Amino acid sequence: MTILDGAAQVLRCYGADCTELTVTDLVGRLGMPKSNASRLLRAMRDAGLLENVGESKRYRPGLLLVDVARAYRRSSSLIDRADAVVAEVSASCGHTGYVTLRAGLEVTAVTDHPGSNALRVASSIGRRLPAFASATGRSLLARLGDAEVRRLYAAGFTPPSPNAPQDIEDLLRRLAEVRRRGYATSHDEGNPGVGAIAVAVAEPETAEVVSLCISYPAATTDAAERRDIARALLDGAARIGAITGDAAHRLVKRSA
Repeated sequence: MTILDGAAQVLRCYGADCTELTVTDLVGRLGMPKSNASRLLRAMRDAGLLENVGESKRYRPGLLLVDVARAYRRSSSLIDRADAVVAEVSASCGHTGYVTLRAGLEVTAVTDHPGSNALRVASSIGRRLPAFASATGRSLLARLGDAEVRRLYAAGFTPPSPNAPQDIEDLLRRLAEVRRRGYATSHDEGNPGVGAIAVAVAEPETAEVVSLCISYPAATTDAAERRDIARALLDGAARIGAITGDAAHRLVKRSA
């Protein structure tokens, strides 16, 4: 394993449930020899990728990564457009909204808007979800052909709940439904007690695809409110698609 591979593995350890790491943490998470873990963390600190928390031996992401994340946001007009729509819909319905990207078998939020309702879903920034078991993930997977989805899940998957897809055929049926109506839904799947509605939109020129998602407490959001959220996301995605030239936005308009 090269030092670059090692650094990437270390960075993947960080998330909503892990904001700091020690050498012992790294040994436990990655099965890395203690001496190698210590040397790698120090090298990443010296390079600006990590920084010590005060005078402790705990490490957190460094300011260089913050600068890189900002540059990534600035480089994507699609994310900015999607974020503007999500902000609008979130403010209107009071539920938490976010824009997500897919990386392999997982999705992660890159922007979020905490809801204003008294009972709302916490921010998912920094938390990775299985793509097959989330609305935002399925909205993105639906942009792929069935053959590609089968290749992605050639090793199978373990459903996190009875409401999630139980096998590849179940997943493909749900993706066909997403393509038909233009949006994906989930109810108490990868995120217990949470429901969500998501719409994907693309920038063909850069091959970027993002998902616009609103999440809500599954037990307290009725069918009429869910329809309103879906319609608002579809309308927003259609506006973005008209600008970016996303051919799928025409399907979105028909489904609205």
